Amino acid sequence: MKVYQTNQIRNLALLGNSGSGKTTLAESLLFDGGVISRRGEVTSKNTVSDCNEIEHERGNSVYSSVLYTEYKDHKINFIDTPGADDFVGATVAALSAVDFAVVLINAQNGVETGTESLMRYTDKHQKPVIFVVNQLDHEKSHFDKAVDSAKEAFGQKVVVIQYPVNEGSGFDTVIDVIRKKAIKYPVGGGNAVESELPASEIAKVESLYARLVEIAAEADENLMELFFANDTLTEEEMKEGLKKGIRERGIFPVLCISAKNLQGTQRLCDFLVNYAPGPDFSVYKTTKGAEIKLNPAGPNVAFVFKTFNEQHLGDINYFRVISGKLTEGLDVLNLNTGAKERISQLFVIAGKNRQKVDTMVAGDIGGTVKLKDTRTFTTLADKNFDAPVKPIEMPEPKYRAAIKAKEESDDEKLGEALHRLHEEDPSLRVEYSKELKQIILHGQGEYHLNIVKWLLDNIHKIQTEYLPPRIPYRETITKVASAMYRHKKQSGGSGQFGEVHMIIEPHEEGSPERNTFKVDGKDLVLSLRNKEEILLDWGGKLVYYNCIVGGSIDARFMPAIQKGLMEKLENGPLTGSYARDIRVYVYDGKMHPVDSNEISFRLAGAKAFAEAFRKAGPKILEPIYEVEVLVPGDRMGDVMSDLQGRRAMIQGMDSLGRYEKLRVKVPLAEMNKYSTSLSSLTNGRATYSMKFSEYALCPPDVQDKLQAAYTADEDE
Repeated sequence: MKVYQTNQIRNLALLGNSGSGKTTLAESLLFDGGVISRRGEVTSKNTVSDCNEIEHERGNSVYSSVLYTEYKDHKINFIDTPGADDFVGATVAALSAVDFAVVLINAQNGVETGTESLMRYTDKHQKPVIFVVNQLDHEKSHFDKAVDSAKEAFGQKVVVIQYPVNEGSGFDTVIDVIRKKAIKYPVGGGNAVESELPASEIAKVESLYARLVEIAAEADENLMELFFANDTLTEEEMKEGLKKGIRERGIFPVLCISAKNLQGTQRLCDFLVNYAPGPDFSVYKTTKGAEIKLNPAGPNVAFVFKTFNEQHLGDINYFRVISGKLTEGLDVLNLNTGAKERISQLFVIAGKNRQKVDTMVAGDIGGTVKLKDTRTFTTLADKNFDAPVKPIEMPEPKYRAAIKAKEESDDEKLGEALHRLHEEDPSLRVEYSKELKQIILHGQGEYHLNIVKWLLDNIHKIQTEYLPPRIPYRETITKVASAMYRHKKQSGGSGQFGEVHMIIEPHEEGSPERNTFKVDGKDLVLSLRNKEEILLDWGGKLVYYNCIVGGSIDARFMPAIQKGLMEKLENGPLTGSYARDIRVYVYDGKMHPVDSNEISFRLAGAKAFAEAFRKAGPKILEPIYEVEVLVPGDRMGDVMSDLQGRRAMIQGMDSLGRYEKLRVKVPLAEMNKYSTSLSSLTNGRATYSMKFSEYALCPPDVQDKLQAAYTADEDE
């Protein structure tokens, strides 16, 4: 295969709602470019894109597929992405490697929920968009309604470049507004036939062409001046304006095809080559904020956007060359780990089909194998390059579940397998919670985690089960309390003896220190001799005061008392949860000249603290999350009612076109399987995000239930 130069390369992501025909279009593009000699079908489970066992079993895309085609001395790299929101991590990773997106719209359904969700990601990552209305051969297709729905959702940036003449079962002809020609496509592919416009279409084309000229002029000040001066633009001027408008997301052009019948796919490639942005318009930055200039003669820099483990081959790393050029045998440095790597082989990729090449230049996308320590979102570069590429941000998880191996002997294998799955899919987060004594998986939805379980059970051969995830509650106190405890044990020989007196009170940042307390009806004035603030790993503080005077407890035993406190903070008296935000004053005690030792004072400190804690108005804190729900206006009432049933606190609402953005705070305990419930309430039309906000006091009835459940578990 020839070495394509930067200006001969186009990089795109195929996006679209499930059922829009992305995989079918991918097959058609591969076939048109001669990469494959026969097209596969999704129903026959023989497509180049959906080539994994799980995709064959489920009948839809689970992974992104890196592909390419060749057209008119250009190489078009494209990444077929999953349509389901549960696998949006693959879509976001793909967007980090491409220069624009081709978004498919099903001609029968128009803009769907998934389309709007995906467009939000193109907006967030500032990727230009070209719309393609597909399945115009379907008897229920409706191009005009599909375009209207796009304009309603995304505004007047949506501009028709082509429209069908005879959509439906006999579809074969489109009108090209730029060329002002009718184009007839043979069913099954082949050379299209151009002809003059039918008289019935001239007025419509002139109107659409005038709109094209106008929006092209708006993309550039100089073009706008020419437009005002001449009341039009030349063909070349309009072309330049369209290219700039697309590049800057001021224009979302609309083309139309029937991917199944190979109609319009070559014209789509023609449009991509002539109007879509090339690699030189994408901006990559390092973790230090420096911009990486695209320069084929510059330093070698490649960004790995996907890693996938293929049986019998090992890890395949898919990368984009950002600067310089990669060659076989090149030594590079993994800037994220510091490990040295050698690129022994280079491939252009079409699913599982790989063709060896010896060179890839800046802007190209390819793959390599046999790298030792390189994973998703790592940077390979010359050893003197400054810093790694800043990775794209993964969406926050929406769904959590605890997982365990059915056989204890598989625990170690499970940990290794989950680590591997996270490396392949960074949107899957694995938390080994010492606090909850569970492995918690955080994913994009219930379907996402079901796929993880399938992979563990069937590929990694580890039988697993999901459990309800525990909630990381916290415990604290609300008032002052005191307690003393004497630990005394005699069992022949030297015994154990330690007595500790302490006062505890709530700690609030910025609250003044005090040294006067009332204990057993008597005023007590403490000498605050030594203060230690301990930032707790789980949040909050322990403020520890040594108030011992007169040597009632030797200084060497004070760390042991503190150690006993820490043990109790890690296993709170109410529910066994972590405790936080407490001040402890150790002000008195007793020792024995022979029997006192560190373990005695550690136990005495722990027991005194537990007793004081129970008398200090103990409360349970629960984690509260900020949740943003994007919901169609007609379903707002149902969603609000459901959230109120989950103890949600409404923070505000904003209108976003046809959607309402609802901002609420919800206890994490009430968010279990919310993604499934929200999808059911809105027929999959709503989406949401969530992030941790704070800890807040549990309502009394919730606290009583938690304590009762903990006591029952302890008794059992």
